[in-house]
Amino acid sequence: MNLLFEFFFGQYSEYSITDIVLELIAIIFGLLSVLFSKQNKVLVFPTGIISTLIFVYLLYKWELIGDMLINAYYFVMSVYGWYVWTRKIDNKTVTLISRTNSKEKQLMLVIFILTLLFVFCVYKGFDKWNSWVAYVDTLTTAIFFVGMWLMARRKIENWLFWIVGDIISVPLYFYKGFTFTSFQYLVFTIIAVFGYLAWKKNLNKNLQIA
Repeated sequence: MNLLFEFFFGQYSEYSITDIVLELIAIIFGLLSVLFSKQNKVLVFPTGIISTLIFVYLLYKWELIGDMLINAYYFVMSVYGWYVWTRKIDNKTVTLISRTNSKEKQLMLVIFILTLLFVFCVYKGFDKWNSWVAYVDTLTTAIFFVGMWLMARRKIENWLFWIVGDIISVPLYFYKGFTFTSFQYLVFTIIAVFGYLAWKKNLNKNLQIA
């Protein structure tokens, strides 16, 4: 039992109690954010903002540049998404769940490629482009950037990007030594699957009404 505990949580012996508590708080608000997103509730954004701000601090401290950039971007897009989700498109209706059109798919590709290039330049600039983790980190950053942009615009395809990015992040964060965050992404993966199904049901219902 001690060996199992050491395997999963031994790395935390080097961290301060404050950082461990902050990571747990960020995870709790992150889980709340994803649950609110699944339920199509605007509370996804204020809870997400709290989580991302804490993670920006921790990841900067831990020198995980790619992950820090993801969370800084999440913060910006959460503010934008909060506006989009509550904006009235007429006198009564707010922005509804929808699918991406051809123009948005082109923008998705542009965001993905530009993110890859940007994160690569950041890693090179900080002289961190020296392991396979940097490659995977760059890929997941691009995936999550697109996913967050789609979620902010209330596009159902956002869940597909979250699912892929979350699956990759589970072993990645465990390898990096952040077991709690790794477990968080495992839960995120499960919620994302149900989130996609819930949004699809909502979208089909809206289409039938229209």
